[in-house]
Parts: sequence; C-alpha cells; structure tokens
Amino acid sequence: MVTINYLSPSNCNPATGPINGEIYVPGSKSYTNRALIIAALAKGTSKLKGILRSDDSYWCIDALKRLGIHIEVEGDSVIIQGCNGKWPSKEGELFIGAAGTIARFLPGALAVAKGGNWMVDGIPQLRERPLKPLIDALRELGGEIEYLTDNPGLPLRVHGTGLQGKKIQIPGNVSSQFLSGLLIASAYADEPVTIEVINGLVQPAYIGITLQLMKQFGAKIEHSEDYSLLTVYPTGYEAKEVVLEADASTACYFLSLAALTQGTIRVTNVGYHSFQPDAKFIDVLEKMGCTVQKTDEYLEVKGPQQLKGGFDVDMKPMSDQALTIGALAPFADAPIHVHNVAHIRSHESDRISVICHSLKAMGLQVEEKEDGFTIYPGELQGTTLDPHDDHRNAMVFGLLGTKVPHIHILDPGCVSKTCPAYFEELRKLGLDVELK
Repeated sequence: MVTINYLSPSNCNPATGPINGEIYVPGSKSYTNRALIIAALAKGTSKLKGILRSDDSYWCIDALKRLGIHIEVEGDSVIIQGCNGKWPSKEGELFIGAAGTIARFLPGALAVAKGGNWMVDGIPQLRERPLKPLIDALRELGGEIEYLTDNPGLPLRVHGTGLQGKKIQIPGNVSSQFLSGLLIASAYADEPVTIEVINGLVQPAYIGITLQLMKQFGAKIEHSEDYSLLTVYPTGYEAKEVVLEADASTACYFLSLAALTQGTIRVTNVGYHSFQPDAKFIDVLEKMGCTVQKTDEYLEVKGPQQLKGGFDVDMKPMSDQALTIGALAPFADAPIHVHNVAHIRSHESDRISVICHSLKAMGLQVEEKEDGFTIYPGELQGTTLDPHDDHRNAMVFGLLGTKVPHIHILDPGCVSKTCPAYFEELRKLGLDVELK
C-alpha cells in the first residue's frame, strides 16, 4: 500500500507484483515555460497546446498577467495576446514561487522593454539559486538590473532600458538556463547579439529546445553545432499556434517503475528522438537489462528479472535522471557509478547530497563525490525521507517505496512543481495509493 498525504508524511509499501500499463504524461515544463515567455513577448495572439499544468507554469502565467498580458487557459491549452516586447503594466511585483526557469527567463524579457520598473522575487529556496552569470551578461548589453540584497540572486529589480547589440561571453558550466534566458531576450535587442559560451555547456539539448521554439516564433539565429557561438538577430517574435511536447523527464519515472517491478510500461506520448535529453534515459534502462522499444511515438520498457550494474555512466546530458539511478542501483547486481553532474548540487536542493544521505539512512553503501556518487547493491530498510521541497527527490523516493517497506516521504506534495498527479498516476497503474 502507498499512502500519500500532502500535508504530512506519506507511507509507502512495496508493489505486490509487476506493474503494467500505458500512461500519457503531461506537457514538458521545459517547453511550457519557454513558450509562455516567448508568446507573451510576441506580436499578436498565440495558442499553445499541451502545456504543463503545474506550480511552475502557474507562477509564470501569474507573472505575465501581472505584466498586463491577457491569457486564457482552457484545459492544457493557452491563448496569449502578446505585447511585442512592450509590457502593458509598467510597474509591479512579480512573485515566481520556486520556478527556476522563470527566474532565468524573466529578467531579460523585462530588460528589453523600453520603460518599466519591476521587482522579481521567489521563495527562499529560489533566492539561493545562482543568477549572477545571466545578470552580468544582461548588464553588459545595457540592461539595468540591481540586486536588492547582498546575495547575487533574487530578489531583483529590473528597469526596462532596452538591450544593445554586441558580442558578449557567458559561462555555460553552471546552468544552460542562463544562456536560454539571454537568447530569448536577444531577439528584442536593438542590434544583433553574438554570444560566446565559455567553460563548456551543461545540457546543450535544452539550448536546442530554446532555439527550436524561438525559430517557431520567427526568430533568426545562427549558431555553431555545439552552441559555443550564437548570433541572434533583432527580429522580435510573431504569434504562432504551437503544440508542445510531453515531458520526457516525467516519463522516466514511470519507465523506471517497470524496470523495478519486472513489469511493462508504455509512455504513449514521448518519442525517442525528442529534443529533450531525458528521452534517452531509456538507453540507460536498456543497459541495465530492460527490454525496450524506442519509437518516434512512444517509449516502452519491460523490466528484467535482475537489473544489471557494473558500469560507469556520465549523466551530464540528462542530469535530472541522475537521481533516478539512485532508485534503481540498489537492486542491480553490481555497483553503478554516476559522474559529471556537479551542477545538480545547485538545483532545488543539493541533489547529490540528498540522495546519498537518504540511501545511507536506509542502510546502503554509498560513496558521495563532488560530481556524482557510487551506489552499491544491498538490502534497504524503511525510514523517513525528506525531499527538501524538491520534486525530483520526492518522485525518486516514491519509486523506492514500491520496493522497500515502511518508506515515509515528507511533503510529497512538492511534486506539484512538475507533475501534480504523480502519485495519482501510480495508483492508476495498480499501486494502492491513499490520498489524504
């Protein structure tokens, strides 16, 4: 039995047999928040189909409404009347909750407006997340942005002074979202903006998503194959009707459920050749012994009798799933080494620290490293697990609860950041879930 209480700890007990089924996952957070910002900036009225209905998209829509943008939401579709880079409301306080993508996309979108003065803030957790590389780059383009505390992050005050065109540099080794925020804004600069990415680029696939959406809305961009050099021309955006992809990251938890329970799960609306890097997590599951189907329309996993380990995996391209390996590796036949994900220490929580301490508390041998971890197979004991208000941790803990008795998850409601119905979907797949 799995008991989920959104106000107090949830109690999770193992599945009694293989979990089989088909699932349709909600829209992609990565596509949704990028598309909302671009459509709001665009000239004309856009329609976005397949948005993610979650905390992050709620805060994004709320902020855009406070900026004077008219938005109609019906189901998973949104109609947005864009402002062509000129926000109707010239002053305001914009609260964005825990939405890290919005913290990186909104400052530049505000700075391009010529006229206006806005304050942007979020919850304490979001205030701790880095912003300085993005703000430095926007200031170099003429943006007038000030930190309101000694911390180089939120809260910020952004003055609408417009952005100039020139060549600038931005580091890419902390978060690709800094570059995405700069790219989105640059379409409204006075002249072309050329961006050189230094110190490497984490998760370049997400830059591919940003560029894909910008081009759909009429932006002109030239870039090198590895995104180390990009030029954005001052075309602005034109309104479009766009169908957004489903969330490959969310799909991975359900595919992993099949791997853990020797079941078969098909995700019907995520394809293997998605721009989203997490669609390739199915390759890791295949390496662990799963039988997989990888098509352009769906992904399917059949779990083996025994998961395979004994390998080292670079999870930088799909770092959101590094923690998912934390739910799989204890049940493999040999250790699994995860590396090259140091940047996930700066996400909603220090994810490396949380997964390592959680598995150790369950009695497992784990080696924590600066850029990853090594997990050794072993017997796990039930305990209370704290996701630290991080949706990825809570979803991974839910997977552990399908294998290990007496798992208690504090504040499971934090999954609302990206998949509010996560535990309800587990119930639909056959797990006994009680919502209180």
